Amino acid sequence: MYIGVLKASLYLSEPQSLKDKRRIIKSLIEKLNNKFNLAVAETGDLDSWNRSELGIVCISNEAAHSDRMIASAISFIESQGTVELTHVETEIIPV
Repeated sequence: MYIGVLKASLYLSEPQSLKDKRRIIKSLIEKLNNKFNLAVAETGDLDSWNRSELGIVCISNEAAHSDRMIASAISFIESQGTVELTHVETEIIPV
């Protein structure tokens, strides 16, 4: 079993308040969860209205599959017009 971990730092230019930010981030989390069946949580910069950090995890029986899922999540986040990916850390953990 392999666990794919992604830590993604995001910059949001649109929000004018924390309420706007939370709406955008909640939508992004739901899309990632529904489209890729990934576990996603906002893990950092909770009180900043223009920055966010997401933790994304996938579990698979193949390391290559975990890597592809993480890469797909990165591409999906980059394709969203509402957020800008500023930093990415990935890791595949064998269990």
